[in-house]
Amino acid sequence: MSQIIRIAAALLIDPQSRTLLVRKRGTQAFMQPGGKIDAGESPQAALVRELHEELGLRLDPAQAVYLGQFSAPAANEPGFEVLAELFRVDSAEDVAPAAEIEEVVWLAADQITDLELAPLTRDLILPLYRQAVSAPR
Repeated sequence: MSQIIRIAAALLIDPQSRTLLVRKRGTQAFMQPGGKIDAGESPQAALVRELHEELGLRLDPAQAVYLGQFSAPAANEPGFEVLAELFRVDSAEDVAPAAEIEEVVWLAADQITDLELAPLTRDLILPLYRQAVSAPR
């Protein structure tokens, strides 16, 4: 049985409908911004804290729309599974990699990427994102 890492993650979408992926220093896989939920912290509070630490974003928790809970094998911790509380965040703010983030990339829904992606991102979140942005408003 794998151990669980509880995280809050953002499906961060810019005005051009692109989504942001980040890569942590010393790792290969790109994933959604976000991070571990501390004991006693709500997923929304963790999301707001992590987006500020990692990207310099100031987020009103009310901007974060809850999309559900998703799980997949952890990209960087073998034998672990991530359990992600996923939120959609629409933001026009500039982001700058900070803390443990080494690289950020904006990805369009119709863009094919050869980036290495975390399993959660590749198998669950990107398909959800592509469906969300291609759906008629």
